[in-house]
Amino acid sequence: MPQESQELQERTWAHWTEPSWLEVDGLATAYRRKGTGPKLLYLHGAGLTRSWLPLYEELSRSFDVVVPEHPGFGDTKMPETLRDFSDLVLHYDTLIRELDLDGAHVVGHSMGGWIAASMAIFYPRRFASLGLIAPLGVRVEDEPTADAFRWSPETAGEMLLNGTAGQYLDLLQQGDPIEQTLHEYSEAITFARLTWNPRYDVRFDWRLARIAAPTLVLHPADDRVIPRSHSERFAELIPGARFELLEGTGGEPAGHLAIIQQPEEIAARIAAHAQSA
Repeated sequence: MPQESQELQERTWAHWTEPSWLEVDGLATAYRRKGTGPKLLYLHGAGLTRSWLPLYEELSRSFDVVVPEHPGFGDTKMPETLRDFSDLVLHYDTLIRELDLDGAHVVGHSMGGWIAASMAIFYPRRFASLGLIAPLGVRVEDEPTADAFRWSPETAGEMLLNGTAGQYLDLLQQGDPIEQTLHEYSEAITFARLTWNPRYDVRFDWRLARIAAPTLVLHPADDRVIPRSHSERFAELIPGARFELLEGTGGEPAGHLAIIQQPEEIAARIAAHAQSA
C-alpha cells in the first residue's frame, strides 16, 4: 500500500473524512463534497483542514458543497510555482471547470475570502453569489490585522476563539501532537509565502468594484484577528454588498473562528443570502 494511502487510513480524529482527489494542472488536489441542491464552493482559511467541519455539514443540507484544500494546505502539496494569489485564481479556474462549478455560490473565510474576492474580480459574472466571512485582504490605515506569525499556540487560541479554544478541542486536535505541529508549520509556510508582505492587496481599492455577484460580508462581532473595519471596507468597495454583524451567543463572544462556534447560524445566513441572490 502506498505510504500516503496508509497515512490516510491511520487518521482517526474527530471530523476526519477521506478526501477525493483531482488533478488540477498537474497538482493532486484534495477536496470533499457532499449534499444536494445548488452548488456551493467553500474556500477555507489558513487552517482547520483535513476535516469535514460541522459548518460544511450544515451547508450540505441546502447545497451541493465542495470544499477543496488549497495548494500548500491540508493534503494538497505546495507547488514550487506558487507565488501569490493570482496563482490560486488560476488553480481554481481549472478546478471549477473540472468539477462543473460554473454558476456556483462561493463562500470564503479569512484567507479564503481573499481568494474568493480575487476570483470574483477576474470572473465577475461567473458565480451566483459571493459570501465573505471575516475576509482578509483589504488595507485599512491605522487598523492592521493581528500578526499571526508572532503567535504562540496559547496566543493563537486566545486570538482565534477569544479564550474558548478548550471547548473545541475535537475540532482543533488532530492525532499525534508532533505530526500536527509539523503540519501546521507547513501550512504557515504557505500562508507566509502568500501574505508575508504586504498583508493586503492594495489593488482591492479599485478592483473590488468589478465584482458583480450579489455579496454578503459577514463579520464576527468580537473578532480579534481582523478588525470590523476591514469587513466594512469590503462591503463599501463591492457594489451592492451587504454587511452583517454576527453577535456572540450563549455568553460566548463571536471570534474569528465563529465558523466553528456558530455553524448553524452561519449556514442559515449563507443559505438566506444565496436564495435572495
